[in-house]
Amino acid sequence: MLDKNKFQEIFKTELNNLNKKNLEDFSTLKNTVESDSEVLINSKALDEKNNTKDINVEESVTFVKEDENNSNDSYYYKGDTLVKVISRRDKNYKYSYDGLKNVKDDDARNNWKAWLYLAPVLILMTMFLLYPLVDTIIISFMKDFNYVTREFDGFTIENYGYILNLTPINGAYESRVVNYAIPNTLIICFITVPVSIIIALLITVGLNSLKWFQKILQTIFFLPYVTNTIAIGMVFSVIFDSDGIFNYLINSDHKWITGADRWSAMLPLCLYIVWSSLPFKILVFLSGLQGIDKQYYQAAQIDATPKWKVFTKITVPLLSPQIVYIAITSFIGGFKEYSSIVGLFNNPGTTTGDYSLYTMVYYIYDKFNDNNLHYAAAAAVLLFAFILLFTALQMWVSKKRVYY
Repeated sequence: MLDKNKFQEIFKTELNNLNKKNLEDFSTLKNTVESDSEVLINSKALDEKNNTKDINVEESVTFVKEDENNSNDSYYYKGDTLVKVISRRDKNYKYSYDGLKNVKDDDARNNWKAWLYLAPVLILMTMFLLYPLVDTIIISFMKDFNYVTREFDGFTIENYGYILNLTPINGAYESRVVNYAIPNTLIICFITVPVSIIIALLITVGLNSLKWFQKILQTIFFLPYVTNTIAIGMVFSVIFDSDGIFNYLINSDHKWITGADRWSAMLPLCLYIVWSSLPFKILVFLSGLQGIDKQYYQAAQIDATPKWKVFTKITVPLLSPQIVYIAITSFIGGFKEYSSIVGLFNNPGTTTGDYSLYTMVYYIYDKFNDNNLHYAAAAAVLLFAFILLFTALQMWVSKKRVYY
């Protein structure tokens, strides 16, 4: 066994290299010590004749603790390999010592390569994501902002009060956001997303059970995803026209598009959103379903489990990661709905001057076109807050309901 003097001699040894292999093999040691500690290890040590020799770190997994009286400086050794563990809670903690190398230091020396590889993406994210986000938040508090000259008349919170119908600007209130944009956005989200998820799940299970024409049907179901949304909207507007196919089938002359009331217009709008959103959901669910271990279904078949129970007790729980992913992305898409309304109605309502089908994104678009960028920015920040809070709520719920 090494005595204390031998320990001191080894720690004073000049160590220059800790090769990559040792770093990889050293992961076992890092998992062995406490989570609040950093590990320092020598890659070379002294033999009995005080000659420097290489140490095989791979053989040094089991350690004997030495110097138990010092809680901040604990020594471990096996054979001639020496390790020093230093608590992160020590205020005098240093990352390097004479004769020792910190594994964290060696990892840090290679960090510049990671930052170099990430640099293009970070630059693009900063330019097109971070900067616009910060700039939009700042503009939302500017009064009478001119985006051409970037001039404004000071900072204010009246922009938010105006779009929420709380504060008048020039004696006028803005009621379209509270009366139409927010309710319509929530209606679209909470109707189309659950309905489309349920339909996509049922179609996926049916497709997966087919032995013939499965690939052909997958292609057919995926076609709406690669088709222009405006073109699809125009087709739906023809189908639901007062003289269209839908009224012919139900033998009615009810108005669904032009001149329709708000709630009648919601039917073709929601059907269009559900239909156009199915392909991506089916693709994700199908990939998840094909990854489920067949043994679960074989066991259920042996027990003569009803199909509806197999679906609710096996398929849905094991698809829960995909369901949560689809739910989150679908709700985000629902909050940002805009193109479907343009494609179907070409207006924020069923008639000119009508705003009964306004959504948050449509309002932002209109205010941007009207050169009221400060109101558009305030509405965009409000929409961002809605999406962020709702996504956080979904993530919190998913921790208790998702099976990985």
